[in-house]
Amino acid sequence: MLLDTDVSQVEAWRELQAHLAAASAPDRNALLHRRANDTRSDVVRMIDHAGQGHIGGDFSVTDILTVLFNGVLRIDPAHPEKAGRDRFVLSKGHCAAALYATLASCGYFSPGELLTFMGPLSALNGHPNRNKVPGVETNTGPLGHGLPVAVGQAMAAKLAGNGARVFAVMGDGEMQEGSNWEALMAGAHYRLDNLTAIVDRNRLQQGARTEDTSSLDPLDEKLIAFGWELRMIDGHDYEQLAAAFEPSRTGKPVAVIANTTKGKGVSFIEDRVEWHHKVPSKEQVVLALEELA
Repeated sequence: MLLDTDVSQVEAWRELQAHLAAASAPDRNALLHRRANDTRSDVVRMIDHAGQGHIGGDFSVTDILTVLFNGVLRIDPAHPEKAGRDRFVLSKGHCAAALYATLASCGYFSPGELLTFMGPLSALNGHPNRNKVPGVETNTGPLGHGLPVAVGQAMAAKLAGNGARVFAVMGDGEMQEGSNWEALMAGAHYRLDNLTAIVDRNRLQQGARTEDTSSLDPLDEKLIAFGWELRMIDGHDYEQLAAAFEPSRTGKPVAVIANTTKGKGVSFIEDRVEWHHKVPSKEQVVLALEELA
């Protein structure tokens, strides 16, 4: 059974959308920064309470999620299954905490559910489940599955002629999975210009740096060679993110390399490989929340 929509939170989210639309660029950036750090604070509390999670990758992807869910995606949290909606797929499903905190802030379900994260019988599993959590478009967790699903969703939107766009976020370590490259070939072959694939390029994966594990560079040249329109950006710059999520200008699918910092926002977590799956101590929770305040 799906979690229930939080109507009051949906209204708060709609008010924020109106403020963002009317704000100057500096004010909009400040609003998005505050929303992103509120999400990071929620993630800290969730992982502290659960005693497990993937805080480093949650933090690197947070700014991407914040921009997508606050002005880019054509969605209605009060009607999660609305026909013709844009779709978002978090292929790096182990970073579900950041997605859940983002969905709750939009009103897909009550923020009060967040502290059930990874608890017994909780809908908020360690990997997202579309049968339990509204706003989750497909179950992810096994790496390399999300982009292939997104290709199918983009093809379906083309067939339906509903104008829907599809966005998928992959971890950079996940790009070592061959299924992603098959999906990239298919996306280019079918000229899915309604599809945007985003690589969270924090250069760390479980246990090591990506380039020490299985080198991805030159990732930009590879994506171009596979027939995608490439955009390379600072994945923590809100204006660059918004520009990168604009529709295709070439009739090709769009690939965004979002250069990020794993653990972004908390000094002692940033760019540290051990924080892939590390849980902060009680003292570190206090310090992290102070930095994010």
